[in-house]
Amino acid sequence: MRARDMNEEYPIIDLDADALSAAQLIVERRLPGVVVTDAKGKPQSVLRSWQVVQFIVPGYVQDDPQLAGVLSEMSADRLCARLSGKTVRSLLPRDAEELPCVDADDTIIEVAAMMARLRCPLVAVMDGDRLIGVVTASRLLQFALGLQQ
Repeated sequence: MRARDMNEEYPIIDLDADALSAAQLIVERRLPGVVVTDAKGKPQSVLRSWQVVQFIVPGYVQDDPQLAGVLSEMSADRLCARLSGKTVRSLLPRDAEELPCVDADDTIIEVAAMMARLRCPLVAVMDGDRLIGVVTASRLLQFALGLQQ
């Protein structure tokens, strides 16, 4: 089994895409995150759902969680307004981990080893310089357990 055989479609968004659109995509598809690429389509990172949450919660509330109980529900309704006018790039930490990439011809064991070593639940599948998709940990396990359809 090769990476290209386990490859699946996965939402991909550009670094300069609208942050609110990225958040909506995560919500609509109930994803743990989306793959982020540069303008040339080269995988850069993963925007994780918790990073979006972290961005919308004011720093002072993160520093002192007791303040969360003081904020009104009306304030909570406006949290996502912080995403307005922002790009995906602005939500990623400066030291964002690069998205691991595997070659389309890598074996299931090579892909699993990459995921395990880097503790990453997904890897980009590359055919030369071209991103052809993603292998998620659940997809890899599906094949490893012989449950593919």
